[in-house]
Amino acid sequence: MAEYDHRYLEGIEHFNACDFFEAHEVWEDLWKDYSGDLRLFYKGLIHVAVCLHHFGNENIRGARKLYNSSRGYLQPYGPVCEGLNIEKLLAQLEICCHDFLNSEEEFPQVTIDPEKIPEIHLG
Repeated sequence: MAEYDHRYLEGIEHFNACDFFEAHEVWEDLWKDYSGDLRLFYKGLIHVAVCLHHFGNENIRGARKLYNSSRGYLQPYGPVCEGLNIEKLLAQLEICCHDFLNSEEEFPQVTIDPEKIPEIHLG
């Protein structure tokens, strides 16, 4: 397996445990210290975690905003970056967020479905 920054892997562990706030914190530390080509990739992961954190707290407005920005940051790194299948992650995120993405209400009353929450597995 490739050598990855321990914070990247730690963030994935928190993410897969649905501790999205902690995943965001760890990835943000990595992002702040990093100045290479993957800087926006890490920022995109932070935005995915914050999107799901907001969704879990029923902050749909925040979740929508971070959903859109995460796609914008991650798509240029696809289909795979740092062992992460970006296309799969974004497809899973879209399924998870489907109810609020397709609602015409500004503040839809939707809750996150634990069965649809994406997971990250490095390939």
